[in-house]
Amino acid sequence: MDVAATAPAGRQRVALVTDGGACVPDGPGLAVTPLHVLVGERRGARSREITPGELVDIMRAGRERVSTSGVSPGELVAAYRDLASRTGCRSVVSAHLSGRVSGTVEAARQAAAVVADELDVRVLDSGTFGMALGWAVQDGAALAAGGGTVEEVLHLVRRRAASCRTWFYLDTLEHLRRGGRVGRVQAVVGSALAIKPLLTITDGEVAVAERVRTRSRALARLVDLGVAACDTIVERGGTARVAVHQLDAIAGADQVAADVSSRTGVVPTVVELDPGMGVHAGPGTLGLVVGEVGER
Repeated sequence: MDVAATAPAGRQRVALVTDGGACVPDGPGLAVTPLHVLVGERRGARSREITPGELVDIMRAGRERVSTSGVSPGELVAAYRDLASRTGCRSVVSAHLSGRVSGTVEAARQAAAVVADELDVRVLDSGTFGMALGWAVQDGAALAAGGGTVEEVLHLVRRRAASCRTWFYLDTLEHLRRGGRVGRVQAVVGSALAIKPLLTITDGEVAVAERVRTRSRALARLVDLGVAACDTIVERGGTARVAVHQLDAIAGADQVAADVSSRTGVVPTVVELDPGMGVHAGPGTLGLVVGEVGER
């Protein structure tokens, strides 16, 4: 039996939990568990105790080591119980950034087992991060608020996350290398740090989309890829949406957004990269995410 069906009348049957990798804030029926940023030997209780601006200053100064830690099972157990208390839900969709770049989804599986007698928790490895995950959980929360079942919400979140295209430009691959998140980028790390590749997400891993050698060419190509993805969506009768991620690169982000808008008519949302993600990307990062509104 669907546990959600036993929820009291007037209360939300399903709610969602995600992590800072989604780069979105808490919302009605949506709890965001922050990734942890570790500066030197200190560990903040939450990654959001360090603002993106503070993170950039620390990383540019280079005097303290910066790393990250995923959300713990205990923190997720607390998030599930708190959400159930606030919303009255009896089912939770716990959707997280790719398990190939973070251990958070495994922590969610452990947490789900702890509360199995209390809540029906469905854990989803989104295979992605950034607004590809952010849009997915926000859309899932909207469906849940409208009375969607746990199966319907889970299916929608999975489909939304998988349908997005994501590209990133990094000023340097060094932060990615230090954090061990190189994935399929390993072939160009170390021997070719001067290359400024456009990165993408393939099978949940960071991978090289194209290789370029200058920032201007990389950003021009980023716009081309985004425009092409939008055109594909429109050609099949859909409506595109675009987000531009940035960390200490607001002028570049605004320019990318303006270029995409002028060529597609879609006005992108500029989204600052979450500190927990920014540690591995570094200052100067720009990203582009293209998804579809209400795709079938």
